[in-house]
Amino acid sequence: MTTTLITGANKGLGFETARRLIAAGHTVYVGARDAERGRRAADELGARFVLLDVTDDASVEAAAKTLDAAGGLDVLINNAGIETRTEDNSVPVAATVTADHVRTTFETNVFGVVRVLHAFLPLLQRSAAPVVVNVSSGLGSLTHLSDPDHPAHFYPGIAYPTSKTAVNMLTVQFAKAFPAMRINSVEPGFTKTDLNGNTGTQTVAEGVEIIVRMAQVAPDGPTGGFFDAKGPLPW
Repeated sequence: MTTTLITGANKGLGFETARRLIAAGHTVYVGARDAERGRRAADELGARFVLLDVTDDASVEAAAKTLDAAGGLDVLINNAGIETRTEDNSVPVAATVTADHVRTTFETNVFGVVRVLHAFLPLLQRSAAPVVVNVSSGLGSLTHLSDPDHPAHFYPGIAYPTSKTAVNMLTVQFAKAFPAMRINSVEPGFTKTDLNGNTGTQTVAEGVEIIVRMAQVAPDGPTGGFFDAKGPLPW
């Protein structure tokens, strides 16, 4: 039985990923920082709940101890993420972004990934087929954002794409450091979720396709890469 932990799994992409992997036979832990919402989601899915706030060392360490005591971990999906937005649902642009905007975004999107990886690496290293999926974004592609012919070029925000570029670098470096693991970044696409004020153009079911696929990658599959549903993406 494959044991999978998904951070930020009480709604959106995380919730649908959990549903799909449970259907595929995984034992799934719904990681959520809100205990009530997390338990409700886990009950609805037929999953297990673990309290996990990726911005809090003690919370992450406690979650790792819980899974360790329960038998370990095979697949880690770093899904928890935020995008700072104003009251009118716009993003802070170059003229208005502050260090606090960037710091807040990085605390969840980047430091959270490092914090969770650090805590769960010992469990993953004991797995026969360890997998890590880092939920990134096409907005993390320097190639696309610097290409005036690509739609991503016109995204004006600073903090969110910068954080996802950093996630991609974490993927590259961790994959090199742990060649026995399959560690990849994925781009779900512009999906309608609370993160973007539900302005996305595709459904959650469409968005999780690449997450679910890479969560089930074989031991001889790709690692250290960046993928969307159509295939590899440029950094």
